[in-house]
Amino acid sequence: MPRPLEGVRVLDLTRLLPGPFATLLLADLGAEIIKIEAPQGGDYARWFPPLGGRMSAVFAALNRDKRGVALDLKRPEGAEVLRRLAASADVLIESFRPGVLDRLGVGYEALRAINPRLIYCAITGYGQTGPLAQRAGHDLNYLALAGLAGVTGDGEGVVPPGFQAADLGGGALYAVVGILAALHQRHTTGEGQLVDASMTDGVAGLGIMLHAKQHLSGQGVGPGTDELAGDRVCYRTWRCGDGRWLAVGALEPKFWMKLCAAVGRPDLATDGLVTGKRKVVVEAELEALFASKPRDEWAALLAPHDVCVEPVLDLDEARASEHAQARGLFGAHDHPAEGATFLHQYPNPGLLPEAGPMPAPRPAPGLGADTRAVLREAGYDDAAIDGLIAAKAVVAG
Repeated sequence: MPRPLEGVRVLDLTRLLPGPFATLLLADLGAEIIKIEAPQGGDYARWFPPLGGRMSAVFAALNRDKRGVALDLKRPEGAEVLRRLAASADVLIESFRPGVLDRLGVGYEALRAINPRLIYCAITGYGQTGPLAQRAGHDLNYLALAGLAGVTGDGEGVVPPGFQAADLGGGALYAVVGILAALHQRHTTGEGQLVDASMTDGVAGLGIMLHAKQHLSGQGVGPGTDELAGDRVCYRTWRCGDGRWLAVGALEPKFWMKLCAAVGRPDLATDGLVTGKRKVVVEAELEALFASKPRDEWAALLAPHDVCVEPVLDLDEARASEHAQARGLFGAHDHPAEGATFLHQYPNPGLLPEAGPMPAPRPAPGLGADTRAVLREAGYDDAAIDGLIAAKAVVAG
């Protein structure tokens, strides 16, 4: 069965993490992705260490299964190339500050006039409108303004999360949702539209439970004070005897009661959600209990009881886990141009099982690797392409 987005052409002007992750998901759904980079070094992620040859492991992971074009949009000839490419594209996705591409003559209104069916997705920190639209930011800033950084941590204070929740959950995923919705609506209207994906707005939506509870109760929520953020003994991590950790998610009483029986402490069965002085006593007893055995011994002991307990794996362990192997989440491929082996990851290969197994990955492109091929498809002959190269409007790898 063909993948659902086969035949959809996407122009990807984004860089770093949110946009490339969004187009990676679209590629996995079958879309053709043309990654367009500035000739002067390209996507900044190309240079993030560690490098395999000249290419970053991060860039290789985010940009597999894409073709690469190097195009200088600041040159009139380069902007004209983008307009020609956009004339036959289905989607364009960019991550510049609002107004940047308008000033270059390739913003939403200009491209919509050329191709009314084009879906134009802009991923930004704060959205296309509002008082912060032009402000610079990164993942932690968006989490801070959404109110979610303030609930992440423990009694010692706020701790940045270990991954980019706003970039990925607030930006990339909402961008994909908007693009898919716009593609569906285009079947009815015949027209594209603007998708305004704000990372701050999107990640604020991930805090829907916290905002709802705090609004009604009027009680403040600080780092680690919510029952789902480590404030209850039945739903938190515990350090084991070997210094590794166990994740206990036995939130419902039935799971907590079974867990207490399995570890030989049935007397704690009513204390899973306890607070106040009693919580301090229970925490001390559980700390000593979990410290009495190594992590994997606890995991093996509790697994047969099905009580929402899992070992906290490091990245190596996560890739090698039985679940990851069975679901085909990770693999490795050789990059012939780099002389390196890169990891590839399929964020959700089982999402559409009837589409069949994921195809072998196409290695991430070198800067401008597919410029000539893509421009030929757009109607440029070799003489015209050579002229664009001479004018420094494009680079062909």
